[in-house]
Amino acid sequence: MFPIGDDKLHGARTPYMTWLFILFNVILFIYELTLSQVQLEQFITEYGVVPAQILRGENTGSLISSMFLHGGWLHIIGNMLFLWVFGDNIEAVKGHIGFVLFYIIGGLAASFAHIYSNPASEIPSIGASGAVSAMLGAYIVWFPTSRIKVLVPIIFFITVIHMNAFFFLFIWAAQQFFYGFASIGTATAQTAGIAWWAHIGGFVFGLIVAIIFKIFDPTLRGLRR
Repeated sequence: MFPIGDDKLHGARTPYMTWLFILFNVILFIYELTLSQVQLEQFITEYGVVPAQILRGENTGSLISSMFLHGGWLHIIGNMLFLWVFGDNIEAVKGHIGFVLFYIIGGLAASFAHIYSNPASEIPSIGASGAVSAMLGAYIVWFPTSRIKVLVPIIFFITVIHMNAFFFLFIWAAQQFFYGFASIGTATAQTAGIAWWAHIGGFVFGLIVAIIFKIFDPTLRGLRR
């Protein structure tokens, strides 16, 4: 299932930062495409998060740079699609600066979840998945009844359906937790190569922060689409 749209907030501000993040990610991905295989591997190793290095206090700048790099077409298309669909409502609620801070801190929380679930790993991790997962955690709290427009492949056909945001994101989160716990043991074809705990860490961060804001910020208690 692939989300392609959602309900928009009435009178919402233009999501400039969401668009800027998407543009920045795409530009960096295009740059990656210009590199040779050797150069790309060196680039990813230098700017991706390597858990063992971070725990040694090395290459800490990669905690930020890794959020804007991707490992392939499906990787960036998936992340940017989710950011496009869900990011604008989060930006509408928290404002441009608040959105940027939420995105970056959510991405950091995701990286640390990945690091502490794989402390000895020397494999670099990249992608906006953790930061985007934080958006999803906030979205399920602030916009649970929003309708998500979803592409659903059925054998040789693709149809479009509308799903309740809580239901769609619950399914997404359940999948992350399932594969996350499965990855603790022996890696399988489904669990290897994906930082499932980064997704989980980002989502839980977004969930907790959104609940706290909703409790203490009266304007978030009566959101209208």
